[in-house]
Amino acid sequence: MQTHRSGPAAGSLDPLDEAIVHELALDARASYADIGAVVSLSAPAVKRRVDRLLERGVVRGFTVRLDPAALGWETEAYVELFCSGSTSPSTMRAAVERHPEVIAASTVTGDVDLWLHVRAKDMRHLERVVERLNAEPFVARTRSTIVLSALVRRADVQGPPQS
Repeated sequence: MQTHRSGPAAGSLDPLDEAIVHELALDARASYADIGAVVSLSAPAVKRRVDRLLERGVVRGFTVRLDPAALGWETEAYVELFCSGSTSPSTMRAAVERHPEVIAASTVTGDVDLWLHVRAKDMRHLERVVERLNAEPFVARTRSTIVLSALVRRADVQGPPQS
């Protein structure tokens, strides 16, 4: 489910909305009653607030977190792309979206133009992915770093900021 009408103003959530968002980030399948028990609201009140959060675009959808290794995607890497000439972010996005192994892509400052987070089934598969990325017409070269151990992985929202 994707809903996004207009982005929220920074810091525009009240403490109850922040607590609801935190609970949803922990478990998107939690019932409104379960969330209400944590935030001291009734289930209908939680539903109204979640509906407003969806309408405002604070919550863009509900999803499941999968274990990539359990699905056979055991190799993880960060690939830096160095672009030739002046390449627009939209050109970069269109190219990397064609590669299902790319799970995140960001333009960055410094020598590197594009930073990719990639998952592959094994090293051979990763090698083929990097070769395909290198073949993109705007790519001058790549540099890869293999992940040995993922030590910290956080949900998008950690909860209300602590004062």
